[in-house]
Amino acid sequence: MHHDDGYFGGEVAAAYDRTEADMFRPDAVGPAVDLLAELAGDGAALELGIGTGRIALPLAARGIPVSGIDMSRAMVDRLRAKPGNDAIDVTIGDFAATRVAGAGTFAVAYLVFNTINNLTTQDAQVDCFRNAADHLRPGGCFVVEVTVPELRRLPPGQTAVPFRIGGTQWAFDTYDVVTQAMSSHYVTIVDGHAEHSSLPFQYVWPSELDLMARLAGLRLRNRWEGWSRTPFTAESRHHVSVWEKPTA
Repeated sequence: MHHDDGYFGGEVAAAYDRTEADMFRPDAVGPAVDLLAELAGDGAALELGIGTGRIALPLAARGIPVSGIDMSRAMVDRLRAKPGNDAIDVTIGDFAATRVAGAGTFAVAYLVFNTINNLTTQDAQVDCFRNAADHLRPGGCFVVEVTVPELRRLPPGQTAVPFRIGGTQWAFDTYDVVTQAMSSHYVTIVDGHAEHSSLPFQYVWPSELDLMARLAGLRLRNRWEGWSRTPFTAESRHHVSVWEKPTA
């Protein structure tokens, strides 16, 4: 494990495609790639937090030039072991600040599967929007997929929301409604012993993201419940939002 891989080091990277298998299913990947390919058109795409290439590889297979940024060398090593990886240019770094070749020319930049929440301060999230905007050509779009904070599931005085209950694994999120810090906790039984791991996040509301976009000179173009472009409603637990860089 590289010491600067953050929370996505060797052990996490080695198991990632297996533990997140549902997100690799064609019905999860296909609609995302369809939308991103449509937005890219004749241009290039930039993935912030490219990871093991779940979205980037099938997008590149459509003929879209894809570049990526990721802090975790361990995750990118997994990407590099997959067919088609040689078409993708990856830069190691913090996607809130790292510039890549071609900045200012990308048709679409995208940040999927709650990865905006891996930036655990509001300042870093604001910087990320500015960085994405700086990479876009006029008329280009920044796309974010993220959950809606589940505070409606928190009774007064409670700070935890369970999201996985099984025979050998329990998982729950804890929320701090003052700072918007949250953590996902996983408790797994291995050979009769409990193992605990956790990841820190910073939850963010759709309206906050719109303000971050405005600060970066972007305007909201679309917000859907998911990649299949179903309408976003009061009951939506996720959203896919598209902000556009003005052409003038």
